Amino acid sequence: MSPQSHDIFLNTRRIIAMSGSRIIPAAETRVELRVSNSRFIATIAPSLSVEEARGFIARIKAEFPDASHNVPAYVIGHGQATTAHCHDDGEPSGTAGRPMLAVLQGSGLGDAVVVVTRYFGGTKLGTGGLVRAYGDAIREVLAVLPRAEKVATVVAMAEVSYPLLERARQLIETHGGILLEEIFAAEITLTARFRAEQYPAFADALRELSHGAVEALIVETDEATIMPITPQAGNNHF
Repeated sequence: MSPQSHDIFLNTRRIIAMSGSRIIPAAETRVELRVSNSRFIATIAPSLSVEEARGFIARIKAEFPDASHNVPAYVIGHGQATTAHCHDDGEPSGTAGRPMLAVLQGSGLGDAVVVVTRYFGGTKLGTGGLVRAYGDAIREVLAVLPRAEKVATVVAMAEVSYPLLERARQLIETHGGILLEEIFAAEITLTARFRAEQYPAFADALRELSHGAVEALIVETDEATIMPITPQAGNNHF
């Protein structure tokens, strides 16, 4: 095994081991609700870094410069490796950012940033009313948010004979693979992407199909491929 192949092998084993579910927003999404004449506009987006989250917050503030408040919250990362932040942006301490962050963290999302923009409608909501309103704004936007999954993947290549082509294609589909390329020559070179945890079963099945004559070769690994999750019917996203 060459040093490069050995490195790919070790990296593949590592990302298979850590390939848990990591759900993120699939697209920027916005909803608006009214509470006692105040407008609450919740905008959520994917963000893969703190810097990206800060840029998004600045953009929303620039979009609504005349708002009474632009309250931000974000969670970057997943599981134990997360960075979380919130701010009340002039609302009474603990009535806006914290309830927003609590709902966001409870949703299971990571790599997500949200800003709730408030236009004051003339009626004070009180501490409890503010907590409910900002929390409800996050719940409303989460209800229509399209989601994606950040997953560990591998790209593999295999050369198959023409008689095996259709069955090799079926194996790729059966094991959740995405066929990226087919190159036709004396044999057909197939290139496909798999979730890391599904690849070993595919490699075994291909070996069995070809009676040991075909061995798939991993040519690329990625710890954070973004894979869309089919949204529920009726979702409206910004």
